[in-house]
Amino acid sequence: MSKYALERLYGQVKGAIGDAVVAAGLVERDALPDFVLEVPKDKAHGDLATNAAMQLTKIARRNPRQIAEAIIEHLDKGGAQILSAEIAGPGFINFRLDKSYLHGIIGEVRSMDADYGRVEAGPNNKVQVEFVSANPTGSLHLGHARGAAVGDALCNLLDFAGYEVTREYYINDAGKQVANLAASIEARYRQALGQEAEMPEDGYYGEDIIGFAKELAEQEGDRLLSLSDEERFQFFRSYGLEKELAKIKRDLGRFNVHFDEWFSETSLYENNRVVAALDALRAQGHVYEEEGAVWLNTTEFGDDKNRVLVKNDGSYTYLTPDIAYHMDKYGRGFDRMINIWGADHHGYIPRMKAAMAALGNDPEKLTVLIAQMVSLFQNGEKVKMSKRTGKAITMEDLMDEVGVDAIRYFFTMRSMDSHLDFDMDLAVSTSNENPVYYVQYAYARICSIFRQAEEQGIALLPIEQAPLGKLVSEHELELLRKMGELPETIASAAAAYAPHQMIRYVYETAALFHSYYRAERVITDDAEQSQARLQLLAALRVVLGTCLRIVGVSAPEKM
Repeated sequence: MSKYALERLYGQVKGAIGDAVVAAGLVERDALPDFVLEVPKDKAHGDLATNAAMQLTKIARRNPRQIAEAIIEHLDKGGAQILSAEIAGPGFINFRLDKSYLHGIIGEVRSMDADYGRVEAGPNNKVQVEFVSANPTGSLHLGHARGAAVGDALCNLLDFAGYEVTREYYINDAGKQVANLAASIEARYRQALGQEAEMPEDGYYGEDIIGFAKELAEQEGDRLLSLSDEERFQFFRSYGLEKELAKIKRDLGRFNVHFDEWFSETSLYENNRVVAALDALRAQGHVYEEEGAVWLNTTEFGDDKNRVLVKNDGSYTYLTPDIAYHMDKYGRGFDRMINIWGADHHGYIPRMKAAMAALGNDPEKLTVLIAQMVSLFQNGEKVKMSKRTGKAITMEDLMDEVGVDAIRYFFTMRSMDSHLDFDMDLAVSTSNENPVYYVQYAYARICSIFRQAEEQGIALLPIEQAPLGKLVSEHELELLRKMGELPETIASAAAAYAPHQMIRYVYETAALFHSYYRAERVITDDAEQSQARLQLLAALRVVLGTCLRIVGVSAPEKM
């Protein structure tokens, strides 16, 4: 049973307890203490339980069990949909409720439809999520795919929980990696023209680089060789970035991930944001020079050692433009900022938070989530990967092999801070062992039932005319309880930044449906019973569809 979904019922029961306390003469209404009403962990103890009797002991000057007896004696059970009330232990009161209150969940789902489960985040709800942010120097790999799946699901979840969400991709288009990209394309371009050319140290050896260079050679001939060194470098840099970003956007689009902002690192230099960040840190008194380098005193803010901002050759470290970027984020007025970084960036978190504190920003507004590595398995063996050799399994390869739905479901299924083993054979199987197939099949099976109903001329009645009193089996009540939990599940998962909780919820809900389907016929000779069960499944279809949409998985009507 869900506190969130059944808030009104809680109010009724709590009000009935307060009325009973006053009617029993235990205390005046204005002296009523605040007491707890909660769901017992063991369902055998009823639907709700309260400690009101213990809370009244000092005021009423009786022992808790006597107080509990007096409350039960004066309790208006019917008005609060209470079937029975029993004393347990030292004076707890356990309540069993008229299960018809669960029928109201169907009406709520049917009336709100795709908005059922939406909650209000309250104030300070402007949130930015930065994820993927892969260097535009090659294909997206499996780590990027996990970050994309989890990041987009988190954004969907936060949106459904009432947050104003901005999705952002930070383009690392400045620095050594991009210079190596330009040099790699130039070397391949010269080779395509039949010249001898060595690949740069730390160059990029992917097939895409060879393809870009051949395309250039065919389009431009040797014209580019007549450019000055600087002009040629800038040409290959711009060309390479354009090609790589287009490929990244293509793959993310196919993965159904779309960003509101594409923030260029280069813009930080063009707009003097890096210099401004250094000046701001100096103004705060946290920068010093030593051994020809410029340092930031991050130990003052909890980091394990101080960090170099400007090396003794005058070049910036990776940290410096990152500080400028996060300074820009704070300046845009987000109430909270969430970064999803790869496993190799774990040690980067304290220095970034320290830098934000040094700038006078609240470091608690910045949350960094770590997406751990993914290991692929096929035919029971680990699939080896090698970055930059052209033989790595890319996100594109995996989409071709197993499909978007399976990747997004499996990559979101576990907490992102845990390592993930991805079984490619399981992901493509059409069996109940495959969790994404199992959940999607629940949705498709419900759609199939409605097609059968339509063929038999059975239409859904307006909810106020539906004989929902026919829904009395334990399977039906379990499904209703589970559907009632959706708003609370969304609120809880969003607060914890944990989209994997939605996977658990939708799988458990699908399992309850499959169990119900095996135990009961939906369309029977009893027209009222059939109508009631179709009403139940209409609501369930909405709930399953919403969960799949949040995770980023399709809801097929036929399988």
